[in-house]
Amino acid sequence: MDTQSNNCIVLLGPTASGKTELGVRLAALLNGEVISADSRQVYRGLDIGAGKDLDAYTGDGHSIPYHLIDVADLHTEYSVFHYQQAFYPVFEDIRRRGRLPVIVGGTGLYLNAVLCGYAMRPTPENSELRKELMRLDDKQLLATLQKTRGQLHNITDTKDRDRLIRAIEIAEYAREHPPPPCPKVSPRILGIAFPPELLRKRIAARLRERLEAGLIEEVAGLHAAGYSWERLESLGLEYRYVAAYLQGKTTNKNDLFQKLNSAIAQFAKRQRTWFRGMERKGFIIHWLPDNELTTALDALKE
Repeated sequence: MDTQSNNCIVLLGPTASGKTELGVRLAALLNGEVISADSRQVYRGLDIGAGKDLDAYTGDGHSIPYHLIDVADLHTEYSVFHYQQAFYPVFEDIRRRGRLPVIVGGTGLYLNAVLCGYAMRPTPENSELRKELMRLDDKQLLATLQKTRGQLHNITDTKDRDRLIRAIEIAEYAREHPPPPCPKVSPRILGIAFPPELLRKRIAARLRERLEAGLIEEVAGLHAAGYSWERLESLGLEYRYVAAYLQGKTTNKNDLFQKLNSAIAQFAKRQRTWFRGMERKGFIIHWLPDNELTTALDALKE
């Protein structure tokens, strides 16, 4: 890898592609530390369903430091803004200590936010602006947001009226208070691209392992600890489908497995679509046919 032009490695890929294990091995070999780019692993308590695999952070006989895992409580809503704000200090600290950041994950929006340097900053509420916006219908709000912000990075802002108003508020504030420049992130991007049929087999095998490891019990324990079904259902496919099962909306464990397995496979397909979108934006992704260390090292040498 050309360390003069690249100051980090990004390892991306769809769910169940083995990113964590490969990322840890690369970090161990290249004097690196892993920065997670996963929107669920930030939460404490989401262990089996989020696939933290903390035991995997041992490479060549010693522990590999990892970051942005278990940094938020489930009572809070951790957004892409929170991720970006936490990422840059960690990234700069790793670089300052002479080590290599190895960014590992499959949450495309998180990756885009830090690689593209989305301009985000804390924004206070503007009561006067909100009064004006409340008079507009949803179509007018969307037109206002597009006019104010331009390109829409997160389309979820357009599907909810409150989100639309908040997005306009943020865009207006940013226009008058531009944030400081983000640290320069110059990645060498590796992507794991198993053939679809093989990936589906990996997804099914991993789901069986997670169910056997206590995924259902984990979700039941979170609900018993006071987290609502609605909150659990918002935390991704595993928690959504298991929560439905525990509420009696799914008849048996086999039905749960079949529905969840199919949903995860569809999610992996959407992840691949996102990564192809990153390439259209100009990112060069060096695709690997497997998650073997030697394959990754060959790609880094090219």
